[in-house]
Amino acid sequence: LLTPQHIHHIVDVLENREIEFTVKDKTGLPRRFDSIIAPISIAEGCIFSCSYCITSPARGKLRSFPIEGIVRDVCQAVKNGCREIQLTAQDTASYGLDINSDLAELLSRVCKIEGDFKIRVGMMNPRSLINKLDRIIEAYDNQKIYKFLHLPVQSGSNCILEKMNRGYTREDFLKIVSKFRKKHPEITLSTDIIVGFPGEDEKAFNETIDLIKSAGPDIVNITRFSARPFTRAKKMKERVPTKVAKERSRKLTKLCKTISKKINQRYIGKRYSMLITEYDKKHDTFVGRNDNYKPVVLKDKNISIGDTVVAEIIDAFPTYLLGKVI
Repeated sequence: LLTPQHIHHIVDVLENREIEFTVKDKTGLPRRFDSIIAPISIAEGCIFSCSYCITSPARGKLRSFPIEGIVRDVCQAVKNGCREIQLTAQDTASYGLDINSDLAELLSRVCKIEGDFKIRVGMMNPRSLINKLDRIIEAYDNQKIYKFLHLPVQSGSNCILEKMNRGYTREDFLKIVSKFRKKHPEITLSTDIIVGFPGEDEKAFNETIDLIKSAGPDIVNITRFSARPFTRAKKMKERVPTKVAKERSRKLTKLCKTISKKINQRYIGKRYSMLITEYDKKHDTFVGRNDNYKPVVLKDKNISIGDTVVAEIIDAFPTYLLGKVI
């Protein structure tokens, strides 16, 4: 059984060679770029141990990949025609802690690569982001970086956050959001919520509702708690009944859709430059992304994936905008 850390041993296994397992970074591995979007892994593993998560035991400790290797991978992707670079990790804000570097330095280097491309920064844990907030916000000034922030809060209750071992408070989360918006007012905020975590009573759930109303995220990924093997949360008592968790999920989903639509309606009548990244064969439409990584559905026929177009937003829905090329 090979783990993700040992992917470079696949050939050895297939050829029945005797193997001494080593861990290598993933930069420089052979890649196929079949679209204009290139996911580039910048690190693997996690420095934290959230009580509900299996990532740390499964993926191991943080291993940040060398900047030079990441830069080479991005250069190769751009050379092969990729227009959107997605920098991925379990927590991109932790990048570099083990190699005397940081995410801001990496972004600066990647932004200096020549070519017409955009960068989407992957998920950041508030716990690691808050200690380097100013440097990363400054890095976001570069026009190549989508003004998109994936910041999983998981709960609006400090009591539940402590049980989750998240290492930050709701106030920390709101501080991060406020500072990003002060510099980038239209930044798209995506967050994650776990509903029904052990011990989540009505008060704790209402604190999550209040947090979502205060933060006003564009996107909320809602999941109901599910106990994973080998996690501390699996042993926790005070389980929330399934029926209650489902009802809370429905209530939160309804609120989030209302907030998302209200945010998206602000875009109607505005014009944006956007990169065409997808084609929906079923509906015969294209999807573009503006600088805030908002998905804009376009029904125009005279465009292609990879084009950069200017479109006016003519309608808004909770999960996307409708535009018209001008």
